[in-house]
Amino acid sequence: MPESLPSIAILGAGSMGGAVLRGLARSGLATSGLTATNRSAAKASALDDLDGVTSIALEDQPSGNADAAATADIVLVGVKPAMVPDLLREIAPRVRPGTVVVSLAAGVTIATFESILGAGIPVLRSMPNTPALVGRAVTGLAGGTEATAEHAALVRRLFETVGTVIEVPEDKIDALSTISGSGPAYVYLLIEELTEAAVGKGFPEDQARLMAEQTFIGAAALLEASGEDPAELRRQVTSPKGTTERAVAVLQGAHLAGLFAEATDAALARAKELAAGA
Repeated sequence: MPESLPSIAILGAGSMGGAVLRGLARSGLATSGLTATNRSAAKASALDDLDGVTSIALEDQPSGNADAAATADIVLVGVKPAMVPDLLREIAPRVRPGTVVVSLAAGVTIATFESILGAGIPVLRSMPNTPALVGRAVTGLAGGTEATAEHAALVRRLFETVGTVIEVPEDKIDALSTISGSGPAYVYLLIEELTEAAVGKGFPEDQARLMAEQTFIGAAALLEASGEDPAELRRQVTSPKGTTERAVAVLQGAHLAGLFAEATDAALARAKELAAGA
């Protein structure tokens, strides 16, 4: 059994904060306390099914964010990026020295966190993705100026309850978000298009969806289970002068490598615009 985690507060347990919360609750590692805040009582009550979670509705307890932060050893900030500075100013007087603060907010720099929270508060910036909901996230993690290797290891253990963790410098977080953060959308788009191709071949929608979805799920499972390079698995499916070879040649002729580079470059440019407030 992995070592248990210290007390944790998730301020803003929305889609991503909520996914991490559920992963932590499932893991059973948050034995020292797990608190979540949401603005409305309705959202807070939706977390009542989670064992060991104290769920706070800010409409009932306006000081809930500061109250939760004051007693936690790790504070995850999951509110919308535009709301982060105000939240940090609210909790800063109550956060104890040495409390580890972790950002879930896209585009908000570690420098913003450190300037508001002040000295003595280790800050890390994270970028999980939506498969956290099923425990299969890829989370990018970057440490601030006061975050030690021990702090990073602690927060890594936290995010490993919802998937895989990749530690990167902060200047690579936005680039990582264009691959793993946005990546599920790319996969879903490919599944949509393959489904449409199947419908075009005369299959009914339900069969087309089943074929496309389960082919992606099965291919990913085989990739994980085999440990093979994806190029090698592709070669195993692609018989010389066969049907798959003909299809792959068409896809490669569409310059997929350049297309993915262009798409992720566009996402990175937008991330920089958002960080600049555009």
